[in-house]
Amino acid sequence: MDGLDKKILSVLQQDGQISMAALSERIGLSLSACHRRVKLMEAEGIIRNYAAQIDRQTVGLEVQVFIEVKLNSQRREDLEAFEKAILSMPEILECHMITGEFDFLIRVCVHSPADYEALYRSSLSAIPAVSQMKTLLSLSTVKEFRGYHLR
Repeated sequence: MDGLDKKILSVLQQDGQISMAALSERIGLSLSACHRRVKLMEAEGIIRNYAAQIDRQTVGLEVQVFIEVKLNSQRREDLEAFEKAILSMPEILECHMITGEFDFLIRVCVHSPADYEALYRSSLSAIPAVSQMKTLLSLSTVKEFRGYHLR
């Protein structure tokens, strides 16, 4: 991956609907060379998909929380059971295994505090391997993910 590929990726992260002609002009490559590079990065899995970025509050997802989760143990069975349960919950946007006092960090967006309570009571706390959870309510978002910084 060279500097031109990184420029292409930076532009596509900001505007996944940009035409190939506009992208090639912005990057300073011929249309065919730009198209070839994009198709190669798609084939290699560098570009996985194109998606719309939605303003969560305009679609009613008013509550964003981060949840620190500690498991009873780090046995393979407990980790796999936890991960399988998390993958089945569409409200969970991200889940990261982390270092430190807790084992996982989860990000969730829901419509209301009552929706979060229902998720917490019926789904998250029902996972057998979970020993402790700590909920952190997001008051506001200062900076949201808009793409990776590529050098």
